[in-house]
Amino acid sequence: MNRGMANRRMKRELELLSRGGAAPGIAAWPRDEGNRLDVLDAEIRGASDTPYEGGIFRLEVVIPAEYPLKPPRVRFMTKIYHPNIDSQGRICLDSLNMPPKGAWKPSLNVSTLLTTIQALMSEPNGDDGLMVEITEEFRRRPEVFRNKARECTRKYACGEVAVRGMSLDGDKADVVSGDTEEPDVAENREGESGDAENQDEDEIRPVKGALSEEGAVTSRLRKKPRYS
Repeated sequence: MNRGMANRRMKRELELLSRGGAAPGIAAWPRDEGNRLDVLDAEIRGASDTPYEGGIFRLEVVIPAEYPLKPPRVRFMTKIYHPNIDSQGRICLDSLNMPPKGAWKPSLNVSTLLTTIQALMSEPNGDDGLMVEITEEFRRRPEVFRNKARECTRKYACGEVAVRGMSLDGDKADVVSGDTEEPDVAENREGESGDAENQDEDEIRPVKGALSEEGAVTSRLRKKPRYS
């Protein structure tokens, strides 16, 4: 399928992002140093006063040829302990899915999605969790949840820890440097909803989730941009 529409749209969005057009703590850039714009690397900094404070969380954003008529596929590559994000990095967010089950619309964009994900990190949705045991912990034992989330952040998203990531077929991330000991969260990682495990990428269930100026992708977009 011709990617012309998607590429033109992404050029405008990336130009806007490079000029600081995203919310603070959000960045995205093309993974490939050529002309491909179908896979982006992104980072979200954990907000202050949350268990994710001080962490830098890496994400993969896959842009379909039908974009913006269809939403990107977004997945965490950095391990995160969160009720609405499963052990393979998939996110329970309605704006990542097409109607009627989701709320994606072409007026949304990558910056909007990353901002919404950042907000979800700060305010998990305990009414529609993707990880059953973590969701129950978040609702009934919030201090235990915060401690485990903080420890997972420290081990996998802080300092010199670098995560090679997870492939889209579900391979787990490899820790390249830093403390490699698993946090005490494995039993909760296995509490992933059975429904979610059997769903397509496009049908991960929800939480609720614009546009750019004209411009061209310049060489600075090929490198990791500064945060807003």
